[in-house]
Amino acid sequence: MRIFVTGASGFVGGAATRKLVAGGQDVRAMSRSEKSDAVISGLGATPVRCDLETIRAEHVGDADVILHCAAFVEQWGPPDAWARFNVTGTRAVLTAAEQAGAKRFIHIGTEAGLLEGQHVRGADETYPLAPHSPYPYSATKAQAEQLVKGANRDGFATIVLRPRFIWGPGDTTLLPTIEQMAREGKFMWVNGGRAMTSTTHIDNLVHAIELALTQGRGGEAYFVLDDGERPMRDMISGMAAARGARLPDTSVPGWVADLVGGVSENVWRTFGLKGEPPLTRFGAMIMSRDVTLKDGKARAELGYRPVMSVEAGMRGLAA
Repeated sequence: MRIFVTGASGFVGGAATRKLVAGGQDVRAMSRSEKSDAVISGLGATPVRCDLETIRAEHVGDADVILHCAAFVEQWGPPDAWARFNVTGTRAVLTAAEQAGAKRFIHIGTEAGLLEGQHVRGADETYPLAPHSPYPYSATKAQAEQLVKGANRDGFATIVLRPRFIWGPGDTTLLPTIEQMAREGKFMWVNGGRAMTSTTHIDNLVHAIELALTQGRGGEAYFVLDDGERPMRDMISGMAAARGARLPDTSVPGWVADLVGGVSENVWRTFGLKGEPPLTRFGAMIMSRDVTLKDGKARAELGYRPVMSVEAGMRGLAA
């Protein structure tokens, strides 16, 4: 099977590319630079020089399946970055895939596309998306998912996989941030870390991607999760401990975190300050709201079952 991957130099795309190549698939991947060329080649895939703004059908070539992992996932950035990459970029990849004659399009979505600042408890895929969320990442990922599902047609099946709290070896965002904040004495819990969360180990997400190459209904979204749910504190403390870091007990109430995040963003935007604010609205929200989900649809329609337990995953981080 010929597969074209976007975001192959990132956490999810890189793990998926490595596994797909190991399984004998012919993988080609979007590459924006010589550095990305080297990373992609090191994974055993063929780099194709293009990006989310320049991709065309000739870049996709004769790929059977498109795996779209690329996205702007930062909590802070230029005001237009989220729409530019997550929405316009997804539209460009969809167009290139259709024009190239691809048969299947797998989009890596996120539970964040449901969030407007509320708790989400025990939700399945019937829970509504939030395309007008006040959080740019949430809004644009919801809008991107709408584009993907809306492009489904006979001969071009589009499937959305929605992980929550992706973690595991190779993480380039969450774990490094936790470790850095712990070293610098800047880490604080929000509401004591009591928020309940579903999680997705990278191996479980990659397993779901492999299943979605041939399984699943076009135009549908699927939550992909680890077994069970747990407090944010247990999860983050466990990850930090696996890397030899100890987190403090310091905590702030959720309303204080929300206020600080909002004020910080306004100050940084108003005065054009460099770097990132100490806390963003999205960061405050994600640490203080319950987000627990159900993956029964993926189990029934993709044949999904977790291949990595949280306990084994923590041991893997420590190793």
